Parts: sequence; structure tokens; C-alpha cells
Amino acid sequence: MSKANEWHVASLVVYCRPELLAPALQAISAMDGVEVPVSGEQGKLVVAIEGPTQKSVVSRIDQIALLDGILSTTLIYHEFAELEAGEEQQ
Repeated sequence: MSKANEWHVASLVVYCRPELLAPALQAISAMDGVEVPVSGEQGKLVVAIEGPTQKSVVSRIDQIALLDGILSTTLIYHEFAELEAGEEQQ
């Protein structure tokens, strides 16, 4: 169970049908707490997700997986940090 003083960061590799890359990239980039630092013309994306709970991160992964043209999502990295008193979530 997540605590209010946690912050989660995850990254995944997403494979998309190349002909649907532009709309998928636009939809992913529009999600709160989600960034696409790397994208390839052949449909391979690296996606970074941040959020206050593990559930929020998993929810974003599920949303990405359901987009048109997405072939697969693979979680590569997940970390959570406990925030110190007074430290703000970004």
C-alpha cells in the first residue's frame, strides 16, 4: 500500500505500429506525469512516468497499452522514494 509521502518513477519500452506512431505519440505525451524522451520512426518509444502512487503509474501504463496501434508495453524500471518531511512532490 502506497503512502502519501512516496513518489514513483517508472520507465517502459513501448512498441507501436509505425503507421500509427504520430497519434500514439501525441496521446502519450498529453498524459499527466508522462514524458517520451526517445522515439524511433520504426515505432519504438521510451516512456517515463512519474506519480504519487504505484497505482497511478500502473494506471498510465494500462492507458498507454490500450491506445490504438500499441503492440506492447514492457516495464524496464520502477523506483519509489520516500519523501522527507516538507519535501514536495514534483
